[in-house]
Amino acid sequence: MPVERPTQKQIAEAAGVSRTTVSFVLNDVPGVNLSPDTRQRVLEAAARLNYYPDATARRLASGETRTIALVLHQGPTQAYGDFFLPEMLQGVSQAARQQGYHVLFYPIGPTEDPSAYVELVRGRHADGLILSGPRLDDTPLLELYEEGYPIVLQGQLPGTVLPYVDVDNVKGARLAVEHLISLDHRRIGIVTNAPLTYTAARQRLDGYRQALERHGIVPEATWVRYGHFDERSGEQAVNELLEDRVELTALFVASDAVAYGALRALRRHSLKVPDDLAVVGFDDISTSCYVFPSLTTVRLPAFGLGWAAADLLIRLINRQEVEETQIVLDTELVVRRSCGALASQGAVKHTSLV
Repeated sequence: MPVERPTQKQIAEAAGVSRTTVSFVLNDVPGVNLSPDTRQRVLEAAARLNYYPDATARRLASGETRTIALVLHQGPTQAYGDFFLPEMLQGVSQAARQQGYHVLFYPIGPTEDPSAYVELVRGRHADGLILSGPRLDDTPLLELYEEGYPIVLQGQLPGTVLPYVDVDNVKGARLAVEHLISLDHRRIGIVTNAPLTYTAARQRLDGYRQALERHGIVPEATWVRYGHFDERSGEQAVNELLEDRVELTALFVASDAVAYGALRALRRHSLKVPDDLAVVGFDDISTSCYVFPSLTTVRLPAFGLGWAAADLLIRLINRQEVEETQIVLDTELVVRRSCGALASQGAVKHTSLV
């Protein structure tokens, strides 16, 4: 038989006060005129009875959930297979836990309404929202922000003032492609990490194009293919490139997970990396140094992105002074085997060898 939890009525009887007084004390309701002696009697009675507050009742009394929502624009299958997610989620959880908050994780699938998370807000299931992977067509997001609901993006929405934590996707992609150019590649294709409705995908494509333009390379339309977060989309993109007989010497894949699929497709077509095609990824997820060949990639601070987003959001929730609401973290090019640089003498600058 489960042990019955003590009630606030029992605490009121033990302390010799009203049930309302107990509620005021246990929920620390401000502006109520109670003597220190009364407060102390209630707290001592609660301790004797081993009382702990019911989370739902506390939310109703305080108007706060002590919960932040992390919304990811990926379906559950994609989200739980996302190698980048665990470290980022760990950062969010640690920052939240340090400040007494819980995290509600809410993935949204491609067939769902992209603004499905609005119910979390309207229903007050969370005090604030981290939205990872913002979309250019997400107009309800701007409406929520204008209503004063605390929101932090992981990513950016150009032309808005929404708070965000991100990396410089354009610069990171440019660094990856310029590394390939430094290895004498001129026919460099790209597979995006996601459809271009996602700002990160658009920015990484912009960085790719900028790098080529800086070096006088005019990309052909057939060099560009579109991934969708997962390995299968990378495999499909490379299969299409090969079926279309697109002549490339190198490939920038704007997500390591998508790059894994690209590597698999190349192996199935008996093409060697980097001898037949050099490959560079983006993210540096934890398994990228273990695939074969080990993947050259742009390292993102996944834990730092999660931690900084949660920390910023909680400060906004608590109306604390915030000096910076748009935070950009650094990336780093990590050179491994898949690009062919380790076999040459001229390693590119600003990299770390792993």
